[in-house]
This record gives sequence, structure tokens and C-alpha cells, in this order.
Amino acid sequence: MKKTKNLFDLTGKVAVITGASRGLGKAMAIGLAQAGADVVITDILDTKKAVKEIESLGVKVMGLKVDVSKNTQVQNMIKKVISKFKKIDIFVNNAGVYFSTPMKGLPDKNWDKILDINLNGSMMCARAVGEQMIKQKSGNIINIASVAGISAFASSSAYNCSKAAIIMLTKTLAAEWAPYNIRVNAICPGIFVTDMTKGLIKDKGFQQMIKAGVPLGRYATPDELAGAAVYLSSNASSYTTGHALVVDGGWTVHL
Repeated sequence: MKKTKNLFDLTGKVAVITGASRGLGKAMAIGLAQAGADVVITDILDTKKAVKEIESLGVKVMGLKVDVSKNTQVQNMIKKVISKFKKIDIFVNNAGVYFSTPMKGLPDKNWDKILDINLNGSMMCARAVGEQMIKQKSGNIINIASVAGISAFASSSAYNCSKAAIIMLTKTLAAEWAPYNIRVNAICPGIFVTDMTKGLIKDKGFQQMIKAGVPLGRYATPDELAGAAVYLSSNASSYTTGHALVVDGGWTVHL
């Protein structure tokens, strides 16, 4: 029997991951690098530690400081990546924020901040990298949504709406850019242990809710999202576009 090529091999690919100095972004960057991709990690935080860790995997790495809610910075990010790597094969829209936003008395600035980063940032990044991918006639965009974009959490109106909109943005771009050989998919994580969720995870009531509501009975660790990112970035998913892949331990079965 003829040996088949590894469908998950990303050797020679260039991947950009936003919000990747830590947490889910860093875990996905490591997963893509382990699959062979050269990696660009961006964040508003310092990326040096993450860059050093990924460099040890034997791939090319670049770190950039980028605020995805600022269109000028997004445009400059794309220019810098193209200047160094000449192309972008994979773009992971991961940068995002969460904080509680009960609707009663909700300040406009709180609503705006979450939408500006989570939704507008994802849109501006997709728009900018999409222009490059259209020129290349190929590309792969992965938007990080959430189970909160599928089923609502109380006191999280802005976050829920931002993630639901990201899922629809994903589907729309998948339809619009398919003629250019660009695939656009989303990942909808459940609760992963990160700096953003540590406050929730410490709450005993929330812990009990996870044990009762998640069939696997636990939180996830960031490395458990890496496989989904590699799959959607690789030839293993070559006929998959416009999809929102749920990675939640079965949580949405009960929501």
C-alpha cells in the first residue's frame, strides 16, 4: 500500500495568531508550530517569552505588539508579516476580552470595549488578511468564537453578542471568499483554564455547575484546543468551510 502524506502536516506554512502571548492563543501557536508551521504571534502584551518557547520547536517565529481594535496596527501587522515571510497561509483570530456586562445600567464604554476587540478586531484582521489571501488565491482563517455565541450566559450580553456575531461573520466570509480558495471556519471553546477565566473557575458554584453540566465533568486545559486549530489549518479539513467547531466537553448538549 502506498504511504499517504500526513494530512496534518503544516511544514512550509506561515501562521499568524493574535492574542498569543499566553492562554489559548499560545497553545494554538505551539500546536501549529509542532505541526511544522512558521509562526507569528501578536498581542498587546509582551510576546518575548512565548517566542522563545516556540523557537525551541525548530520553526521560524516572530512576535509583534498589536492592538487588534486599531485598524492602523492591524494593517501594519499584515505588512510586517508579508515583508518577512512573503505570505500568510493561516490566520487565527484569537484576541479577545471578557468581563461581566449585566444589561441593567450597562455603561456604553463596557459594551463598546468588548465589541471593539472581539468583533471589530476580528473583522478588521479578517478584512486585512483576506486582501492578501485573495492575491495569493489561497488561505485559511480561523475565528475563535465561543459556546457563548451559541447559548447565552446571563450578565454577559456584550460577550455573547460578540461571539454570536463572529460565528455569522465566519459563515459570511466562507461564502464570499470560497471562489478565491480561502476557507473560513470558527472554533467555539467551552471553559478552558486561562487568565481570562481564572476568576470564574475559583467560584465554587461555577465549579459545581461545570461538574453537573459538562458531560466530561471538568474544565479543559489550553493545549486541548491545539488539535482543533491544527485540523482546521490542515488538508485534513480541505472540504470544511463555514463551520463552527464546538470544543466544550459536551457542555452545549445540556445548555
